[in-house]
Amino acid sequence: MKRNLNDLLYFITVAREGSFTRAAAQLGVTQPALSQAISGLEERMQIRLLTRTTRSVSPTAAGERLLQAIGHRIDEIESELDMLTELRDKPAGTVRITCGPNVLRTTLLPKLTPLLHEYPDIHVEFDANHGFRDIVADRFDAGVRLGNTIDKDMIAIPIGPKLRMAAVASPDYFSRHPLPQTPQELTRHQCINQRMVRSGGLYVWDFDQDGGDLNVRVSGQLTFNTSEHIVDAALAGLGIAFLPEEEFGTHIADGRLIRVLEPWCRPFPGYYLYYPSRKQPSPAFSLVVEALRVRQKRQPAAGAR
Repeated sequence: MKRNLNDLLYFITVAREGSFTRAAAQLGVTQPALSQAISGLEERMQIRLLTRTTRSVSPTAAGERLLQAIGHRIDEIESELDMLTELRDKPAGTVRITCGPNVLRTTLLPKLTPLLHEYPDIHVEFDANHGFRDIVADRFDAGVRLGNTIDKDMIAIPIGPKLRMAAVASPDYFSRHPLPQTPQELTRHQCINQRMVRSGGLYVWDFDQDGGDLNVRVSGQLTFNTSEHIVDAALAGLGIAFLPEEEFGTHIADGRLIRVLEPWCRPFPGYYLYYPSRKQPSPAFSLVVEALRVRQKRQPAAGAR
């Protein structure tokens, strides 16, 4: 039986994505061509590999067995091909990173811009979303999260400073409501809630009280699952918002938002780039990591003036 390695790659991509549409976009082929290739593979093997419905695509028992048998081998081949770029005059290849929209705008793009100008054959694909992606299952090279949310079996590289939360509202809101003096007083205010994408629950506002945690469950008319809309609602005078201070940009400095409860907001680990400890980095990936890494300030030698 003649075997086509492209068809096997197509099958792996569809099975992992659970969608012909997403797989076709990732592979750079048309959806009909992809469907025809999979049907041809199933016909030659004389066994059904995928279960297709109007809403989803999933591997059959045979398809799952094939995916487990060859999926990691295809990944190893792609990794070795990336490693061959060491033989080029300049590194090349694609690095896929999943991250939040704000850190992409404020940290990743500014830090990577000089690298991309210097190495035109390095390509970076960003997946900007508010949820947590499984970087291994979804075949990302790396992800970006806050330092206290990363699994212990990952390599984590700091890419930014420590952060602090900020509770803010507009001058218009505080012209109609008293400024809260303690976190407990937030329960008497209109607060803008955040729905957590991963858990589905509402974010509990976390403050520091004499070195210990103080959690406050707030309520209000609005709930969002995106930080940029929380900022917009605060600027519109619709309540008190609570996000990392960098999310509010220059609005606090410009007086469009008033910060409250600052003594109760302690620093916490900032953003980290993380990736599997077993990953063998390509030259392109190593350059991306070094470009994003926070440089430690050198301490002056003892006795130096």
